[in-house]
Amino acid sequence: MFAASLLSACATDRTYGASSSVELTDLATLPAPQNSYNYVIGPQELLNVTVTNSELLSGPFLTDGAGQIAFPLVGTLNLNGMTPNEAARLIADNLRGDIVKRPQVNVIPEEIEELEFSVGGQVKKPGSYPVVNNLTLMRAMNIAGGQTEFSDLNQVLVFREVGGQSYIGVYNLKAIRLGNVADPKLYPNDVVMVGESAAKRRLETILEILPTVISSAILVDRLGSSN
Repeated sequence: MFAASLLSACATDRTYGASSSVELTDLATLPAPQNSYNYVIGPQELLNVTVTNSELLSGPFLTDGAGQIAFPLVGTLNLNGMTPNEAARLIADNLRGDIVKRPQVNVIPEEIEELEFSVGGQVKKPGSYPVVNNLTLMRAMNIAGGQTEFSDLNQVLVFREVGGQSYIGVYNLKAIRLGNVADPKLYPNDVVMVGESAAKRRLETILEILPTVISSAILVDRLGSSN
C-alpha cells in the first residue's frame, strides 16, 4: 500500500492520490531510508587498500567467503558488513603502535554499484542519474535539465520506499524556490515525477491548430460572399 505523505509544500489541486490504494498520512516529511543505500563489504570482494608511505601494506585484497582478509603483520580481519570507511578505521587501529605510528588507510572496493535516483515527467532530460553529495529536490531538477514549458511545479512527486512501505511526497517547487519551505533531501533509489499542466498543454494545442482553423474559416467566408 502507498501512503501519500502530504507535506507543507504540497499542491492544492487534488489530482494526485486518486488510487484507492493510496491513503493520507500525518507525516510532516518523508521518512529517510534506514541505511539501505549504504554500500557494505561482503564475501568475495576485491578491495584496494592503501596505507600511506607503505607499499608493503598496500595493495589488492580479496575477501573470503566470510568477508575476511589476511592482512600483513596483522592477521585475519573480519570486514563483512562494514563500509569502506569502517574497514579503513579497523585496519588503521590494528596497525597503530608498533607497526605504524600514525597510519592513514584508505579502502576502495574494486567494483561498487553506482547509486542512482530517477527523474521523470515534465523535465528536459528525464532519466536516471548518479547520486551526488547533498542531493535535494531542486538540485535533482537542475541535473535533469530543469522544467519544460508544460511543467506543473505545484505537483512534483517524490516516490520512496522505506522498510517495505512506499511513500509519496507531494511538493510545490515554486514555494521551495521562493524559500517559503525547505528544499527536501533526496536519497538513492528515489523517483521524482514532475507533473504536467493541462492548461498549458491545451493552449499549445490550440495555438498549433489555430492557423489551420483561420485558413479554413477565411476560405468558407470567401465562397459565401461570391454567391
